[in-house]
Amino acid sequence: MRLRLAFRPLTLAAGPALAQAPAAAAQRNANQQQRIEQGLQSGQLDTREAARLEQQETRVERSEARAARDGTVSATEAERIEREQDAVSRDIARQKHDAQTGNPNSASSQRLQADVQRNARQQQRIADGASSGALSTRESGQLQQGQARATSREARSGADGHVGAAEQRRVQAAQTRQSHRIYRKKHNAVAASE
Repeated sequence: MRLRLAFRPLTLAAGPALAQAPAAAAQRNANQQQRIEQGLQSGQLDTREAARLEQQETRVERSEARAARDGTVSATEAERIEREQDAVSRDIARQKHDAQTGNPNSASSQRLQADVQRNARQQQRIADGASSGALSTRESGQLQQGQARATSREARSGADGHVGAAEQRRVQAAQTRQSHRIYRKKHNAVAASE
């Protein structure tokens, strides 16, 4: 006599949690950007340290974009992204509490602070759109890819410990393009139809 076991898929239990994955990931990105900005403002982070953290954020945003490319984020993908975000979070704490300090009043730090602050606001806009349903999972992923490009520019601009005015203009131009993309994606009818 054979015993037949029936397995129920876990997607019913995991479904709502996975639907929130892009919103939760974008919210966490916004929070981590705010922590980097606060570190710059307090002098706990110097420009070079913040640039390295921005490069790590770039990798997380790219992972989020890849995961959402097909319109869904699997449990495995969500767990991987969370682990990556945990690693960045630990590095932010480590860098903020090491012996290196920055000058929050230097022109370079002020420029990077403004760039990181804008990045945090845009991540918050993506999180709000994903939470409200104005952005589909695929759209959130596309916007994370755009954020990765802008964040990478920030990281490159501060990699040498100095952010010049011309570098900041290029970063701000990338952020402005991304801001327009966020607006267009949040105000189209795609999310409601998916």
